[in-house]
Amino acid sequence: MTAGNLNDCVAGYEILNSLELEGKNVLADRGYDTDKILDLLADKRANAVIPSRKHRIVQRKTDWWLFKERHLVECLFNKLKHNRRLATRYDKLSCTFVAFLKLASSIIWLN
Repeated sequence: MTAGNLNDCVAGYEILNSLELEGKNVLADRGYDTDKILDLLADKRANAVIPSRKHRIVQRKTDWWLFKERHLVECLFNKLKHNRRLATRYDKLSCTFVAFLKLASSIIWLN
């Protein structure tokens, strides 16, 4: 859980920095196309499957077939948003929001 005004790539860098990624593919959308994240993935010897932002002068090549696997994660988010409580974030405390998120994810997994 992060604050609403915090950019995803800031929290994404911290999460990626804490993981063991050697030899793995990291799939992310264009919002994570920062030099800091790409350098981190290169240092950890991970394959960055992140499309280049439109404003980049030199566009990197992207494995679009592998990038399509990200669709599975987007489908999970879509299923989670069917719960009105998650979609509108009625919970005031982050601990109750995360608890219901885990419960809803478990129910989806069991179905």
